[in-house]
Amino acid sequence: DVIITDHHLPDQELPPALAVLNPNRRDCLYPEKNLCGVGVTFKLVQALLTSLAWPAEKLSRVLESFLKLVAIGTVADVVPLTGENRIIVKHGLGGLGAVRNPGLRALLDVAGFPAGTAPTAGQVAFRIAPRVNAAGRMDTAMHAIELFLTESPARAREIASELHALNEERQGAEAAIVQSVLEQCVSAPVTDSQAALVFAGEGWHRGVLGIVASRMVERHHRPVFVLSVERELGLARGSGRSIAAFHLLDAMESMPDLFTQFGGHEHAAGLTMSADRVDEFRERFNSYASTRLTPEDYVPTLRIDARVDFAEVDDRTVGGILSLGPFGSGNPAPVFAAHDVELAGPAVVWKEKHLRLALRQSGRTLFVKAWNQAGRCGELSAGCRIDAALSFEEDAWSAARGYQNWAAQLKDFRVVG
Repeated sequence: DVIITDHHLPDQELPPALAVLNPNRRDCLYPEKNLCGVGVTFKLVQALLTSLAWPAEKLSRVLESFLKLVAIGTVADVVPLTGENRIIVKHGLGGLGAVRNPGLRALLDVAGFPAGTAPTAGQVAFRIAPRVNAAGRMDTAMHAIELFLTESPARAREIASELHALNEERQGAEAAIVQSVLEQCVSAPVTDSQAALVFAGEGWHRGVLGIVASRMVERHHRPVFVLSVERELGLARGSGRSIAAFHLLDAMESMPDLFTQFGGHEHAAGLTMSADRVDEFRERFNSYASTRLTPEDYVPTLRIDARVDFAEVDDRTVGGILSLGPFGSGNPAPVFAAHDVELAGPAVVWKEKHLRLALRQSGRTLFVKAWNQAGRCGELSAGCRIDAALSFEEDAWSAARGYQNWAAQLKDFRVVG
């Protein structure tokens, strides 16, 4: 007998199996439709263990032991951190400071989280998940499976080091494809008439195409597909990512004759097609998007949730804000506008990409980080005044050293004086 667990939008006809567990089945009444793959698997495990009629304390203890991995998978799959997903991640991440699984312990160590330090959801997304995903992207997912199954700490450390190396290889492959795509943009600049973009190249590593597509969505704020062309097979395979206003799967379902395989979600999809039809796909995809997107849809927006004065920013206030987390997809950290803030010193470029700033208002100084904004350093000078869009995040590193357990992040700014 076979039991299938899945969370993708299913086809009209389900595969033959003893059971197909998917909250997105049309006949499924389970209220949480946004569970990721490991979340659905966890619900199956929960039901099986509950059927054993164990004492409540034992059942709770065993289920909680699984939540650490379920939380990592939920963050890694970028599903909305709302409803049940938020509860899973909140409780699962809380246990990552003390883990007994040798593989998970080794993974946390190689990512820079020693025993006693639990990563935030954001840190899982940027430092833990990429190392796990690198196995399947660059080689085989069996590396990650063995990591979590091994009972040998020595073997766990060895596999974790291999995953770290694969992640570095993934970063190199990603950078090379991004550079190739940017060169295409130079030779054929993106214009306002292009509602959606398709980039294609021969020999691009298929394991990182989705990541590159995400980078291009951030850059151009349009739906994007990135395809790897395999001339010897006559195929093009790739991944797409989208903006909030555009449904990728609907777009693909409007032109199914183009694909030998396709599937996905509203904002992420994959496809296989004939290499000879890439140009046709580019034209039809752009035409479809142009009838459904407006000029306003191409403009990135930053929602401001409330105004704040630095006099209000203290441990109690920030603690209340952080209690709304974990933050991530579907549950972004609240953004606060602080007006007429003074830059209390020169902006410091950090790791060539980021900024560190000291901001002063109402007699209070906040030290903030501005991720990936080093390119805007020239707009800032000591003593200038800005309107700042700020959010707050947990800072376990500082907390472990006796400092405040939160940090401020500068999301955006405009110079006003």
